[in-house]
Amino acid sequence: MTGYVYIIASQKRGTIYIGVTNDLGRRIIEHKDGKGSRFTSRYGVARLVWYEEHFDMRDAIQREKSLKRWPRQWKIDLIEKNNPEWQELLRGWGW
Repeated sequence: MTGYVYIIASQKRGTIYIGVTNDLGRRIIEHKDGKGSRFTSRYGVARLVWYEEHFDMRDAIQREKSLKRWPRQWKIDLIEKNNPEWQELLRGWGW
């Protein structure tokens, strides 16, 4: 089963959240609707700023765990490597 690791943010260089899912579009919409998690709804974290696709969900889960251990600056650098303005990437998915 395909898995996605993703990072959502409240704003550029704001609060970030790292998650994993098998349906990225559905999961981000849940975050936007305030149903994603208590943390993301409390801090207004719903802008998809980075994601990575894995062909095996176990690999995605391992990557998520690894990213969560990274220092904050490494996470910011990962986002800004391909998305320097922290643009909403969900639009590229047809939403």
